Formats: sequence, structure tokens, C-alpha cells
Amino acid sequence: MSGVTASAARPRAGAGGSAGIGDVLALTGRHLRHLRRTPEKLIAVALTPVAMVVILGYLFASVITIKDSGGVEYHDYVMAGVFAQIGLTCVGITALGVASDLGKGLIDRFRSLPMARSSVLVSHTAADLVPAAVSMVAVAGIGLLVGWRTDAGVLSVAGGFALLLAFAYAMLWLGALLGMVLRNMEAINGISALTLVILSFMSNSFMPLSGLPGWLRTVVEWNPVSSVSEACRVLWGNAPASSGGSLPMQHPVLVSVITVAALIAVLIPVALRTFRTAAAR
Repeated sequence: MSGVTASAARPRAGAGGSAGIGDVLALTGRHLRHLRRTPEKLIAVALTPVAMVVILGYLFASVITIKDSGGVEYHDYVMAGVFAQIGLTCVGITALGVASDLGKGLIDRFRSLPMARSSVLVSHTAADLVPAAVSMVAVAGIGLLVGWRTDAGVLSVAGGFALLLAFAYAMLWLGALLGMVLRNMEAINGISALTLVILSFMSNSFMPLSGLPGWLRTVVEWNPVSSVSEACRVLWGNAPASSGGSLPMQHPVLVSVITVAALIAVLIPVALRTFRTAAAR
């Protein structure tokens, strides 16, 4: 009997099937209940993108024009970049959450339970996708108020938002990995802020790339944020007239889908492997 009891109490390293799904749902529900008690997490994700919509899409729209725009207004152009910025904001949110759980010993308590270890990170990223989705709704509402409109079919517009959610999900796993590697709150804040600034402004999120030097333009075009932003513009009918460029700008939808899928395929197993080491420290 004692052998059976000890076996039952031992945490499952990789439980699957309905048991693993049940673990994920239970932990996701816990994170969402915690989110309801701490609405500032929603504000943190939405604040910067909403401010960018107001500043760039409303205040600056009257003084910024896009060369060879083909009739695309600046507030229509900039919205895709602002939506992509939400995914970058998620990096710091998840990194801080995972680091906090590790520091408080919460992960150790989870490991003592008979549950799939992978469910801890899977539930964390699933729950953190909710603030990202809510932020996208808020940004879309503000965008409509400042004049943003789409010029494409419903399925095409939905495809753009699906791509943004997939990109945000990839960034959530990047954040989980960052939180386990750094663990220090100050370091996480610094790295995540630097990631947000560099990847946002070294992209075509807010300005076209036609004025950049050749070598820098190539670097910026291969930034995943550039291809995701351009893909959303194409899917929403907000893309200016094509001015050539490298493969990501010629086929932004295809390149962004492949890039996001590759990021998810790489980041998830690396994060889960890192979690087994980090939780054992």
C-alpha cells in the first residue's frame, strides 16, 4: 500500500490526454481569477498601444503623409504596427509573472502535486493571451474613433487578427523563457523594455522603409514585426502601393505565418526544457 501511495503522490513529469488538459484548464482558471483581482495587468498591456494610437493615429496623422501611399491614410497604415506592439508588450508581462512564481516558491508547490509539469507554463501563456486579446479590442475601438477603417472582407480581416494573436502567443513563450533565465525583476523590466523599443522602431510599424539606407532597410525588413505588420495591412486592405524590397515585404503574409509558426515551434520546447531546470533550482 505504501508503494502505491508514494507513486500516486509523485508529480507526473509529462502526463497527457484528458488529465493534462484538466491540469491546464484548472491552472488557467486560477490565473484568470487572479487577473480579475489585478486589473492593472490589463492596463499595463493596453496602455502603450492605446497611447500610440492616440498620438500617432490622431495627433500626428494630419502632418505625416506616406509617399506612394495609393490613397492609404497614415492612421490606417500605423494601426497594424500598434497591434503588433501589443505582442511585444506581452514579453515583459509573462516574464514578470513566471519570475514571480519561481521566486515565491509557487512552482515548487505545483511540482509537489500529481500534475503535468508542462501545464504550468501552458496555462500561464494561455491566461496571458486574454489580456492581449482584450487590449486588441480596446485598440481597435480607439482606432475606429480616430478614423481607422479596413477595406477587405470579413475573413481577411479575421485572418489578420488571428495572425496577431499567434504572434502574441509566440511572444508570451519568449517572455516565459526570459523570466526563467533572468528571474530578476529589474533585469526583466530593462530587457523587455529594450525589446519593445528596438523591435518596434526597427521595423515598418510606424513609418515606411523607403527612406532607409539599403543595408539597414534589409535588416528592418527581416524583423518579424515588419512582416507581421505588413501582412496585417495587406489582409485589412491598408497596405500602401508596393515599392519592392526583400522577400518579407514581397510576400508578407506567407513569411509572417512561417516565421510565427517557427517561433512557436522553437520557443515552446526550449521553454519547457528550461522550466524543468529552473524549477529544480
